[in-house]
Amino acid sequence: MAQEREKGQRPGSRRLAEAARAARTRARSEGRQAGRRSGGAMDVFGGEIRRRDVFPLLVLHLIEREPAYGNRLIEEIEDITNGVISVNPNTIYPLLRDLEARELIEGQWEHPDRRTRRFYSITAAGRKEYERLVEEVEPFLDSVIKSVTLIKREIYRDASERDGP
Repeated sequence: MAQEREKGQRPGSRRLAEAARAARTRARSEGRQAGRRSGGAMDVFGGEIRRRDVFPLLVLHLIEREPAYGNRLIEEIEDITNGVISVNPNTIYPLLRDLEARELIEGQWEHPDRRTRRFYSITAAGRKEYERLVEEVEPFLDSVIKSVTLIKREIYRDASERDGP
């Protein structure tokens, strides 16, 4: 950051430029097919996951790895969950605005002279909140895993017992 100030650049602008270049490269390499998202995503745990700080944690986690913009975060969440959890813009953008208002992330326009992609970076306060959420959310995620495992065991054990030896 000190080097960026010496060169007359805003702090973080180099990381932002690198993230923007990486996003453009990914967009070209992925081919951006129309209708790429799986239309059949069943957001089974969506409501509870959104209420239990999982989405803020996931967004902070992804932004901590590298600055990202809203649609990229949507794609990454869908990729991470193999399309089981889908996020729409009406969920991600209010969350990003809230995190930014709480100074957990900082947004910068890719091209400030025109409204293009807004890349978000995590702040020091955001890192602290991320660490807090990592500890707080893990028991909830463990309970979801346990519940789904028990449901699967119950259903498929019963099915194998019905089929007989």
